Amino acid sequence: MQVAALILPVFAVIVTGWAAGYVGYVSRDLADGLIHFAYNIAMPALLVVTIAQEPARSLLAWRFLVAFGGGSLICFVLVFAFARALGGRGLAGPAMQGWAASMTNTGFVALPVLQATYGPRAVLPAAIATVFVAVVMFPAAVILQELDSGDSRGSGVAPAKLARHVILNPMVLSTLIGVAWSALGIPMPGPVGAYLRILADALTSCALFAIGLGLSIQGLRANFGRAATLTVVKLVIMPLIVFGLAVALRLEPLYLIAAVICAAVPTAKTVYILAGEYHCEEPLVAATVSMTTLWSIGTLIVWIYALAGFGAPGALG
Repeated sequence: MQVAALILPVFAVIVTGWAAGYVGYVSRDLADGLIHFAYNIAMPALLVVTIAQEPARSLLAWRFLVAFGGGSLICFVLVFAFARALGGRGLAGPAMQGWAASMTNTGFVALPVLQATYGPRAVLPAAIATVFVAVVMFPAAVILQELDSGDSRGSGVAPAKLARHVILNPMVLSTLIGVAWSALGIPMPGPVGAYLRILADALTSCALFAIGLGLSIQGLRANFGRAATLTVVKLVIMPLIVFGLAVALRLEPLYLIAAVICAAVPTAKTVYILAGEYHCEEPLVAATVSMTTLWSIGTLIVWIYALAGFGAPGALG
């Protein structure tokens, strides 16, 4: 099955990182360095090259954005509120759990799955979903982490200082550069695009290997219950919410399918990069990324066949 062929290699890299750390072939201390490189270099390059090359007008599919983006944010709010109700202190911990259950791996899983299953026409909605995650969810995650960091250092946060920290954050700054480039409509020079893609291509291997390197059996056992709960939210509840919104908004079949599939793919590995950079809920996020990646092999197949009746051209082709 195409879905398994796409996802198994992703999971295999995580397992390779874990095995290398477990036998001592690679020091687990290197995970921090890999995360730092991915957060400050590879991820910003990916955000710029992805957003800048997407025509600004194509990013304004409002009904699709409300269905996919609304479902993502609803899931985040539900998990965040639940975690806070269970005694989660501050903003950072509950927020990180919310992102683990709602921030989706559109670029590296949803896009190739949709292209392989429904053809080239399904690439655009997947790209729009990817940009939404980059433009809305990443900056929101950074803001919440910075707010919590400010609260932990003192009684309040100076607005100017917070704004400076957020705007100069590599993820936010690269997103703003990409949006500005897209709005100007300037074609990206070939060498610049090639340079950014070389750096961006390092993200997948670095992030997945770092997830495995930082994953321990003890940490997986300690976080199994919470990770399993977040996995159910990510792979079952979030797609159902998005499906309901897509039906209510009467999206055309291909965009409805794309919205649900984008919601049903594993948690974005960049959530782990964020967790590692802020040293917040790293074992839980690593376990959730691993679990959603493995379980999605089955759940994605179910979703694809369940959605086949909506009649999008190229289904299961």
